Amino acid sequence: MNLNNVIAERKTKTIYRDGDACIKVFNHSFSKADILNEALNQARVENLGLNVPKILEVTTVDGMWAIVSEYIEGTTLSHLMRDDPENKDKYLDMLVETQMLIHSRRCPLLSRLKDKMNRKILSADLEPVTRYELLIRLEGLPTHDKLCHGDLCPSNVILTESGDLYIIDWAHATQGNASADAARTFLTFNLSGDAETADKYLDLFCEKSGTDKRYVQKWMPIVAASQSVKGNLEERDFLLRWANVVDYE
Repeated sequence: MNLNNVIAERKTKTIYRDGDACIKVFNHSFSKADILNEALNQARVENLGLNVPKILEVTTVDGMWAIVSEYIEGTTLSHLMRDDPENKDKYLDMLVETQMLIHSRRCPLLSRLKDKMNRKILSADLEPVTRYELLIRLEGLPTHDKLCHGDLCPSNVILTESGDLYIIDWAHATQGNASADAARTFLTFNLSGDAETADKYLDLFCEKSGTDKRYVQKWMPIVAASQSVKGNLEERDFLLRWANVVDYE
C-alpha cells in the first residue's frame, strides 16, 4: 500500500491515492465501530443504481483504521464552484439533481434517521425545555424511508470527464425524510459562510422536488441540534443558535 500521494487532508483523516485505489486513513478518535459502520453503509448503497465507489477493503495503517475504495478520477463540485464561479448555478443544479436521485432510492437495512437524531438531541448541549420541544417536534414529523446521504455537499460529489456524478462519503447515510437531508445541506452551506448559496440551494431543491419550503424549515432546528454534538466550538455555537429557534418558520 503506497501512501506517498496525499489527495486530501482533514483534521481527523487523510486520503491517499494508490493507483486505482483511494485510501482513507482515520485518526485515533475514530472507533472500530465508526469505520465498520461507514464501510457497511457504503457497501449497502453500492447496488442501488447510484454512482458510488465500491469498497475494496477495510484495514489498519500504523494502528489507525482505513477504508480502501475505488478511486474516482474527476473534480468535486466544490472545486468547480470555486474555480468556475460563472457556472456556479449549473453545479448547484447538479448537486440538487444528485440529491433527488439519492432520495428516489430505498435501503431498508440502514439506520432510521429519526432514531439517530433522537439519540443525538438527547446528548446535545441544550436547555431542557429546548430539548423537549425539539424531541416533540421530531416525533410529530412524518416518518419516511427514503435514502438520505446525511452530508450531501459539493465536496462529496465528483464530476468525471465523461460527465458522470459520483457520490462519496456515506458515513452518515440513513433512511428517512428527504427534507431533513435537505436541511442538513442548507446548514452546511451556512456553516461555510455562504448564506447566499444556501438560500439558492433551498429554493432550487424545493422547486425541483415540489416541497414546501416551510416543511424543510421545520427540520432545521432538529438537524442543527443533532449535528451540534460534533465539530469544533465555533460550529457548535452556530448550530446551537439554530437549534434554539424552535419556532423557526
